[in-house]
Amino acid sequence: MNIRDYLDSTYLKTNVQAGLDENENIAVAKGFIQEAIDEGFKLIMIRPDRVALAKQMIEAAQSKVLVGTVIDFPEGKSTIDKKLAEARECIQNGADDLDFVCNYEAFKAGEIDLIKEEILKGTQLGLDHNKTVKWIIEVAALSDLQIAQLSALIKDVVVAIFKPESYSSVFVKSSTGFYKTENNLPNGATVHSIKIMLENALPLPVKAAGGVRTYDEAKQMIKLGVKRIGTSGAKAIANGEESSSQY
Repeated sequence: MNIRDYLDSTYLKTNVQAGLDENENIAVAKGFIQEAIDEGFKLIMIRPDRVALAKQMIEAAQSKVLVGTVIDFPEGKSTIDKKLAEARECIQNGADDLDFVCNYEAFKAGEIDLIKEEILKGTQLGLDHNKTVKWIIEVAALSDLQIAQLSALIKDVVVAIFKPESYSSVFVKSSTGFYKTENNLPNGATVHSIKIMLENALPLPVKAAGGVRTYDEAKQMIKLGVKRIGTSGAKAIANGEESSSQY
């Protein structure tokens, strides 16, 4: 097993979040992109306004690293039309993976038809352009029952509408890594939440994002059955070290 084949190296901080000006933050993003190229990670996950930059650098290096980005990040509260417009722009700029933030607050409020519609339309858009689509459910904002229900809902929509050969291109993803929890509780993937997702999302693949900080933790997630791991500490994990990153 090559751990790098599972790692989506991730840098999603805005200028404000990073405490940097635009040029400084671009430099950090470039560093992450170059590191993904040098290390041969599966993918570099970058903000939508950095997709074209990542694609340009990867093509110049003749690398096979994929470019992923986040849609309606981090709260997922935008309208479906706004989600789709952002996704289309990212596709035009060269994104390979589209990680949509599911409107989990609408789900919690019982707006099931809205969730079904955004899953259907977002997945359709991605698959029509031969992209991988991931639905971020934000496990830290959900109860165990809600994790199970939302994972199953995404699965049910995809299985009902799309062909089996598409299933491997539609993921259920645990977290944005930016959700604010109380009492320092985990805001990303845990073994407990991932087990619930796997039980309810299959045959769709699962991505564990946030909270995986060591090689052993990553290996444990892979052993459970996840197909991708999102982390801003990919190099440390790949080298058997512990990442100090919070995502």
